[in-house]
Amino acid sequence: MDQLAIDRWHMARALELARRGQGAVEPNPMVGCIVARGAELLGEGWHRRYGGPHAEIEALALARERARGATLYVTLEPCCHQGKTPPCSDAILKSGVRRVVAAMRDPFPAVDGGGFAQLQASGVEVVSGVLEAEAIALNEPYLTLLQTGMPWVIAKWAMTLDGKIATAQGDSRWISNERSRVIVHELRGRMDAIIVGRGTVEHDDPLLTARPEGPRRATRVVLDSLARIAVSSQLVRTARDWPVLIAVSAAAPEERCEALRQLGCEVFVCAGETYADRFRALLSEMGRRRWTNVVLEGGGKLLGEAFDQRLINEAHVFIAPKLSGGAGASSPIGGQGVTNMSQALPLRDATWREVNGDLYLSGRLPRDD
Repeated sequence: MDQLAIDRWHMARALELARRGQGAVEPNPMVGCIVARGAELLGEGWHRRYGGPHAEIEALALARERARGATLYVTLEPCCHQGKTPPCSDAILKSGVRRVVAAMRDPFPAVDGGGFAQLQASGVEVVSGVLEAEAIALNEPYLTLLQTGMPWVIAKWAMTLDGKIATAQGDSRWISNERSRVIVHELRGRMDAIIVGRGTVEHDDPLLTARPEGPRRATRVVLDSLARIAVSSQLVRTARDWPVLIAVSAAAPEERCEALRQLGCEVFVCAGETYADRFRALLSEMGRRRWTNVVLEGGGKLLGEAFDQRLINEAHVFIAPKLSGGAGASSPIGGQGVTNMSQALPLRDATWREVNGDLYLSGRLPRDD
């Protein structure tokens, strides 16, 4: 096996390890690390939780003195600054590693090439770009937060075979099967926020929690310009136990906002004259809070607005083998939509799987670059 093949082999394993941190490390990136000599594995690790040891530290702790003269494979440039933990570049130099192979440079301003430069200045050989595309795909939410100041936005919906997310009367329980709903709860369990419009709360009175809980506890967010959400709704009644944020406009009556605050909800006033402006302001606030992944769970107005503004990054769709009909029944994405079918957005990296009879599609929308 030649050196490039060995490098790719170890990096593929490091990427597998990195994914294990999904939902637990954000707003930090997912990172995996291998210490090896040729094909021999000496140590491995991954970033397990926000504020915990970085992947390089875990791998070097397993390799111990065997790391001297070995190669360290890491999915992201080692940090060179004091954050929640000491710089990984210092630990690498202390270990005596001879060569560092990274999948990609870290664009975080406190790193951004500095880790590579420090290692090279101390005589460590640095190779970057091994399985770079895979590493970028793994950490697109982290990179999006850095580049745009807004979180990675996932759109999720369940629909019938004829494209309905509810009947004309608004009933939607249940379109997808039980196993599909388990997957939804797993998705919720790694989100920073679950976002719906007030209409969804009125029709479905959802709880919007992950059951069982995942590595993150998502804030339940309702877009409600005039703060008209019912105080008897499940969301408001459970606000002291599980966080709720009501996103309102400047026109929301203060007495309604204060009543919601007294019941445990956070009220955030979104700047902007239009629904589109306020939605973008909400996402910007989430980015300021370093929320990395959020999911939109409906309804059609909210998803349509996000689609029209090209703010959806990823879609998770459950298609049930059912027909419901109804000219007035809701479809998943409202808004203006495209004018010509040639303008329709194709999903990239799309995958299909069957889930006890439902079809489950996930994929990412085109980048703007």
